[in-house]
Amino acid sequence: MPVFDLIIRNGTIVDGTGQDRFSGDIAIKDGLIAQVGEVSGDAKEEIDAGGHLVTPGFVDIHTHYDGQATWDQEMAPSSWHGVTTVVMGNCGVGFAPAKPDKHEWLIGLMEGVEDIPGTALAEGMSWDWETFPEYLDALEKMPRTVDVGTHVPHGSVRAYVLGDRERPGAVPTEDDIAQMSQIVEEGVRAGALGFSTSRTVLHRDIDGEVVPGTTATAEELVEIGRAMGRAGHGVFEMASDMMREWDEFGWMGKMSRETGLPVTFAALQSIAKELPLEEQIESMRAENDNGANIVAQIALRGNGIVMAWQGTVHPFRLKPSWKDIEDLPWEEQKAKLFDPEFKAKLLAEHHDFSEVNQDIIGLIMVVCGGWNMQFEMDPDFNYEPTAAESILERAKAAGKSGDEYAYDLLCSDDGKGFIYLPILNYADGNLDFLMDLQQSDDTVNSLSDGGAHCGTICDAASPTFMLQHWVRDRERGTITLENAIKRQCNDTARLYGLEDRGIIAPGYLADLNIIDMDRLKLGKPWLAFDLPAGGKRLLQKAEGYVATIKNGKVTFREGEWTGETPGGLIRGPQRVEMLEAAE
Repeated sequence: MPVFDLIIRNGTIVDGTGQDRFSGDIAIKDGLIAQVGEVSGDAKEEIDAGGHLVTPGFVDIHTHYDGQATWDQEMAPSSWHGVTTVVMGNCGVGFAPAKPDKHEWLIGLMEGVEDIPGTALAEGMSWDWETFPEYLDALEKMPRTVDVGTHVPHGSVRAYVLGDRERPGAVPTEDDIAQMSQIVEEGVRAGALGFSTSRTVLHRDIDGEVVPGTTATAEELVEIGRAMGRAGHGVFEMASDMMREWDEFGWMGKMSRETGLPVTFAALQSIAKELPLEEQIESMRAENDNGANIVAQIALRGNGIVMAWQGTVHPFRLKPSWKDIEDLPWEEQKAKLFDPEFKAKLLAEHHDFSEVNQDIIGLIMVVCGGWNMQFEMDPDFNYEPTAAESILERAKAAGKSGDEYAYDLLCSDDGKGFIYLPILNYADGNLDFLMDLQQSDDTVNSLSDGGAHCGTICDAASPTFMLQHWVRDRERGTITLENAIKRQCNDTARLYGLEDRGIIAPGYLADLNIIDMDRLKLGKPWLAFDLPAGGKRLLQKAEGYVATIKNGKVTFREGEWTGETPGGLIRGPQRVEMLEAAE
């Protein structure tokens, strides 16, 4: 009889601790790692990892699969990029608790904030829950390629308690706050990994209204944090514009010190944030020096928009001629777009800004004509382009206006051309500012938004970008492989109390990647229309993932799903007991 279920032989092991890589074997039994190093004995299956890296499965703590996880087992695109654990329910949006008369409202909130097609959510979700614990029960029914954990989202909680009173500027009563706190405590005790909120004007519902957490008081937020403290665990997650008058770090520090729980926030170079990124980090560290536990989530590339004719955004959406054809089927749109007379008419028109919200008018103007900030997505595009590669400079070289060059670019590849606009994290025209942050224990790699922004980005590929760009290819300076793997596996898992994964050692979950670093490469994004009701989403695959293993089962081989679904629901913090090495 075989001793083990699976043995991975001859791999270069990067174990997630930050220590140097080493050569060895890994034996797996009953979904756990049994031996690491020199393994003797037989197994039902052996994989030769000679010449390849073996890493822990990636833990992505900032995703939005809240709807998709109720109908989809493959959990793409994150699962295509070595991710074996996702945490969703971020930014205060989600679908529980949910009274029946609020389903449409919650879908509109998610569609507006995260650009997930509302029609797909309406058709895909069964809504066989009302309370948050019932939502966890619904998630638990479906096996997947990855483990899923989730936050209790502020928007859903506020809507559940306030009902029709929930609108921008609504002030909850003490009783309202007590009810919200009770719902959060109940959710965390049932297995939620924390609570999330959003306080940025960039997050708006489908009708353009700011999301519920934007106008919440510090008293409301601290009381909710105390509810998690009573439950004994949980991470408080937040996106915020960091307005000085809000003193976000003051109440975050107070909450963390009082409850002993971590608070984490999206740390970005942002046009919406009053505090510059450097000041955000300084303020966080001042609170941490005073006993708080605040952690900054950083993205490893510019957060922005991938623009296309069929995408959610492109530079010509506010032109009258586009408005005339925007509801036509794609083939009819394409015929118009390729008509020289239509092109000339559209390019001669002015943008109609009359219905644009003035809070984001600057952003919209950049979308419509900021050619110095927009870039052509070549086949080997590396997401850290230089000013010389901008549409402005390429248009000059081609003897065209920026408008015409962008129009022609979108029409390339039979109308499937892409333009990249990094709105956040690219104020300097490069990513140099992230070098030091990636060496810091008070930051974690995050903000992939996997499952969200379906028609505008595909940052679910972030773990692959980290290895390809930051570890291997970046000419302006790289990070070490060992540090990158630690940050994407061990550090993210520990923040959420998931101490049973993120490290390759006996007793840990057998969540692993086998990677050919020489072949590792992001593919070209494409728009698929494969969500329920034909909803669209940007997808991106990668070469170089020889295998991904979840709980000892091979879920992907060379990027293709094997059909295995060993993943499940995470309920609360997870602990590990070290195994004695098998004889």
